[in-house]
Amino acid sequence: MISWYRPDERAMQLSVAHRTVYRYEEPVKYSAQKLRLTPRRDGGQRVLSWSIHAPGRRAEQLDAHGNVTHLLTLDAPHREIAIFVTGTVETAQGEDLMRHEGGLSPLAYVAATGLTTPSDGIIALAEAHLERDGVLRRRLYDLAAGVCEKVRYRPGTTNVDDPAAAALARGEGVCQDQAHVFLACCRSAGIPARYVSGYLCMDPTASEESASHAWVEVWLSDANGWHGIDVTHVAPAGTAHCRLAVGRDYLDAGPIRGVRRGGGEETMDVRVTARTGEGQ
Repeated sequence: MISWYRPDERAMQLSVAHRTVYRYEEPVKYSAQKLRLTPRRDGGQRVLSWSIHAPGRRAEQLDAHGNVTHLLTLDAPHREIAIFVTGTVETAQGEDLMRHEGGLSPLAYVAATGLTTPSDGIIALAEAHLERDGVLRRRLYDLAAGVCEKVRYRPGTTNVDDPAAAALARGEGVCQDQAHVFLACCRSAGIPARYVSGYLCMDPTASEESASHAWVEVWLSDANGWHGIDVTHVAPAGTAHCRLAVGRDYLDAGPIRGVRRGGGEETMDVRVTARTGEGQ
């Protein structure tokens, strides 16, 4: 892939440790997990070190969106799957636009999906912020602020299958919900936009807990590039954002998605530490 990384620019190092453990009340006969846990090598990112530790067999491939994916399969009975990711990524400061990478056209990100189908409320929100005159970037950040006003951030109020319309109607959600509502608004206005999964790396002195994060990238046709927007923080995605995967919505870009046979009730324990430090 072509990268816009420039080693002579000021850079930031992002250190990540991500642990996901699935536990089952009964033995699972077979499970398959698709892992999108390897940082993309575009958008000013350079992987310094990265490792994934998990049981079973893994097969690596590049999907249509340009994401590095691993298919993890376990065909022996098991009651737990533990996946550990550690590594360091360097991000360059400078360009706020990214070239288009991957086999799909930017127009592939203008069609609605099951999670981003616009409701009347979403169409009204899009018209209120995107149908105004003025510079598109400014209108996009006005839309981000409008989404955060309509969908207040509140952990634990949603699940991964909730569509944008449900999040808007509920009036609260997490970063994933805010990203989906933003995408639905853009697409209803004919603007290509895509979902991004990754990490927002905190300053070492920050008191906030680290977590996986979701934001968006919008195609600016006049500039011929993608511009990242952290909807939750109404701010540009910058050097503290580590990009794992992009897609039309969470289902295309979620870090871990899988199927299984058996197992009964499932519990999941996720712990993430993502911190920043200046590059050398």
